[in-house]
Amino acid sequence: MNNDKKNEITNPLEDIEQKTPNSLEDIEQKTPNSLDDIEQKTPGDIEQEITNSLGDIENSAVDKLLAKQAKKNAKRAQKKAAKNGTSAVATDDPVKLAAKQVELEERVRSLVNQLAIREALASSSSTNTEKDSGVHKFWSTQPVIQNDDVVEKDGPIEPNTPHDEIRKEPYGLPKEFEWSTMELNNPEELTEIYTLLTNNYVEDDDAMFRFDYSEKFLKWALQPPGYKKVWHVGVRVASTKKLVAFISGIPADIRIYESRQHLVEINFLCVHKKLRNKRLAPVLIKEITRRSHLEGIFQAVYTAGVVLPKPISRARYYHRSLNPKKLIDTNFSRLPNNMTLTRMIKKYKVPEETSTAGLRPMKSKDVPKVRVLLNEYMSKFNFVPIFKNDEEIRHWILPKEGVVWSYVVEAPGKHITDFFSFYSLPSTVIGHPVHKAIDAVYLFYYATNQKEHAVKERLQQLMKDALILAKLQKIDVFNCLDLMENTLFLDELKFGPGDGYLNYYMFNWRCKDMESSKVGVVML
Repeated sequence: MNNDKKNEITNPLEDIEQKTPNSLEDIEQKTPNSLDDIEQKTPGDIEQEITNSLGDIENSAVDKLLAKQAKKNAKRAQKKAAKNGTSAVATDDPVKLAAKQVELEERVRSLVNQLAIREALASSSSTNTEKDSGVHKFWSTQPVIQNDDVVEKDGPIEPNTPHDEIRKEPYGLPKEFEWSTMELNNPEELTEIYTLLTNNYVEDDDAMFRFDYSEKFLKWALQPPGYKKVWHVGVRVASTKKLVAFISGIPADIRIYESRQHLVEINFLCVHKKLRNKRLAPVLIKEITRRSHLEGIFQAVYTAGVVLPKPISRARYYHRSLNPKKLIDTNFSRLPNNMTLTRMIKKYKVPEETSTAGLRPMKSKDVPKVRVLLNEYMSKFNFVPIFKNDEEIRHWILPKEGVVWSYVVEAPGKHITDFFSFYSLPSTVIGHPVHKAIDAVYLFYYATNQKEHAVKERLQQLMKDALILAKLQKIDVFNCLDLMENTLFLDELKFGPGDGYLNYYMFNWRCKDMESSKVGVVML
């Protein structure tokens, strides 16, 4: 499912929170870290690969100087080795060669991640259409980082507004519409939200797949501890009372670099397809902002598949096929020219049993230990949630049938050493004679107490077991972003990069951008 045209929407602002549906366009990618391949390479070959990679990166005008310097460093190392009659790594030591390969590939990956935001912004600015200028005109009036801003110090863009100066009345809507605060505990209203999102939220360019957020998923996502009903904002047609637009916010505690913020996570901004020309999205954003201000909250975090002013990070979707035949039958993925279906099925086959000793489903009694473990693990990243109490872990992480799965590793002595979780988000298959849905899960939060040198091997083992457990649940595809330390297992476990990206934004907060590997916030 190709989403390259996802940015070509009538008004990108209308779809600010519409995350790109995921595809497996590039699922058939060769794993680069094969020891057999590494053994055939000399240190000079490895250095040359880095030089070539940096040559590709050099196409970005902003980073020509950086690439040039890296090339000089590579040449200098080669000359030094030639002069001494030695090499940095013995060619007959495959273990050291593998370590060298990983180190150099990580350097390239780091550079590519740093360039991702700049390249996305450059691409966005190069499409100077009238619709883009309308969107950016709106955002130029908002307290967000602008594309040409140079951030020297983290902090709010605007000061908090005194309560008596905050607008008390809702913003005006076109006369044919009216505001509606949604009650998710009312089954009829919950179904209205579900129906609106199902038919209008995220659909691929070819109208073949559409995200299918279940009603129990929506209650999980929108009613965490401390949620506020007034942040579930709907717009109805005044004459018929039909729900035609929605935006939501939930409270969250976030650490961004060294600052701790109690803020609102904005999500599920959706406008009916037939009303995209009514400019409802800007009013929805302003209204949820007003309601947040009335609650004393002046910062927000949100994500979008489209590039707006200005991302603090940009993450890529990765996909791991668990049911290749179904994914190919539905055109969710394609069969590579050099691959038969039989070979593809064999390639992505997973074991039938897990291998981690002490692995079991998470239970209520594990909540306190998981909270401590997760908060400690998150300390290594720059943009992370803060789980302040056990109630939050109980809500977000404790397993809920058909919504979220969580597993812990219990060592002797009842000590929890690791945990991982993933959540369900299927896609409806539109118009297929046999298959009605693609059953997909997304990696959620995880943590391990392993020392740094052992983290990679441990995560590979844990995530392999996660794939096995997902397969046992009849899941077709396992998805994740390249957040946190996910790159340590993506290649080894045969995840392929998709064509979807997710941009992270802060509202009324200025900070430097960061690599996706420093992001620990997973938004649904």
